[in-house]
Amino acid sequence: MTQDELSKPWQAHTLGEALQWCTDTRADALALITEQLTRNWQQISDRAHSYAKALMAHGIKRGDLVGVMGPNDERWIDVFFGAALIGAITVPVNTRFKSAELAYCLERADVKLFVTVDRFLNIDFIAMLRAAEPAVDTGLPGQVLPRLQTCVVWGEDRPSTALSEQAFLDRGQEISAAQLQAAMQAVTPDDVLLIQFTSGTTAFPKGVMLTHDNMLRNAAAVSQRIGLTSSDRYFNCRPFFHVAGSTLSLLAVLETQSCLVTQPTFEAGGALAMLARERCTFISGNDTLFQLLMNHPSFDRSQLCLRGGWAAAGPETMRRIVQDMGIEGICWSYGQSEASPNVVKSDHRAPVADRIDGLAKPLPGVEVKVVAAGSTQALPAQSSGEIHVRGWNVMRGYYGQPELTAQTVDAQGWLHTGDLGVMTAEGHLRFIGRLKDMLRVGGENVAPAEIEEALLKHPSVANAQVIGVPDARLSEVPAAYVTLKPGADMSSQDLIAWMQSRIANFKVPRHMAIVDNFEHLGMTASGKVQKTKLREDAVQRFAQP
Repeated sequence: MTQDELSKPWQAHTLGEALQWCTDTRADALALITEQLTRNWQQISDRAHSYAKALMAHGIKRGDLVGVMGPNDERWIDVFFGAALIGAITVPVNTRFKSAELAYCLERADVKLFVTVDRFLNIDFIAMLRAAEPAVDTGLPGQVLPRLQTCVVWGEDRPSTALSEQAFLDRGQEISAAQLQAAMQAVTPDDVLLIQFTSGTTAFPKGVMLTHDNMLRNAAAVSQRIGLTSSDRYFNCRPFFHVAGSTLSLLAVLETQSCLVTQPTFEAGGALAMLARERCTFISGNDTLFQLLMNHPSFDRSQLCLRGGWAAAGPETMRRIVQDMGIEGICWSYGQSEASPNVVKSDHRAPVADRIDGLAKPLPGVEVKVVAAGSTQALPAQSSGEIHVRGWNVMRGYYGQPELTAQTVDAQGWLHTGDLGVMTAEGHLRFIGRLKDMLRVGGENVAPAEIEEALLKHPSVANAQVIGVPDARLSEVPAAYVTLKPGADMSSQDLIAWMQSRIANFKVPRHMAIVDNFEHLGMTASGKVQKTKLREDAVQRFAQP
């Protein structure tokens, strides 16, 4: 699909209709490349139809909830697309969840059928499933998850009540083409497509309801901003269970009829090899993922063919993406799950300096304003305040939590993001940080992102994360965790001293730890450092005597 086609007035449609367009116009075109296989659009569609029939044969109908937990591969797409065809709702489960979180997700979302891999990343998901619902070995439904009726397992280690993938698919032969077609015709763009459980970096996960129109329109709008077309190969760094992976990678490829290249899970060395081997032209991710790529020992800019994409990153990382990776068309991005997820994104044709600086306008049809705490009135340009969003991208609500929904989306339809930003006189949004992450140092408001940006300017620093820790005199002070680039050698005291001449004294970290990586401290599978866990570690590590 060309940029001219993407720029036409939006016509609401379902995922099934988008998939049909792909097979009607580009059936033989390559659609998916994994480490194990390739598929064209006809093969993607055929598998989706097989899964749709199997789901119907097991009692799944429009509005029912289907959980899926597994790696980024063709099977995850089979479940998601198959469920979408018949109006069932996919509930992606984070592969880093523990058994209690898995049980919470399946129970909170009323999951009726659950598909899972048996093992992945050395994690025994069947043991987790047994802990969440012991009845998988005796007979479903059970007492803990009374709505869960069917489990399907990819792999050989299956509880006695669970089905293999083949046994599950074989039942689909009971469903006729006419029955499937009738189910597909009943689906509308306003139907819920997916329930996205938030990553839980700052709070217990909530189930965000997103419709076909929410996600597909967001994917198309983002594709237009970044310049993605049917001739591109888009490398996916994000897990499919995260809305950036499902909407902004998988569905962006569907809307543009381009090709998705993905690993089972992101690993920087393997990603660099795959980027070069498959000659990928687009990429996206957050600051941590890009830093891992650029600081990997095997990084070689000359092997890359990347020309565009987007990053949710600060100016220093954006500058390095352009200069070190050579991605001249990189765009800056801001969003959250409750907004499907993108809110603003810079245009690939905008001046590169603006894109590096994190300036972007809202997507077409989306309103954004910045308000003072406790107010709904827009502040003057260049004033910082909470970001509010209204438009077609705002979620349907939190599943089963109407009171929480009402607290988050007001009566006028404005989504209260809990994020801090500034609107320029030209209508560009600049993201500052999460309100909950803001530090209060001796009466001064301090954004952790500002300190992180300053740290990243040091030539030896690969990644930096800043949180606040209690202080007897100032109430709260900044504490920094830093990883160094390969071969770099520097002490935390030297880095603190370097910072003292570059930012105001009250912003300089009072505590600093140089660490090998953030994995042992806490990261989500989508590449975000979990600052709640970082804060817990800092309180113990830097506790005052």
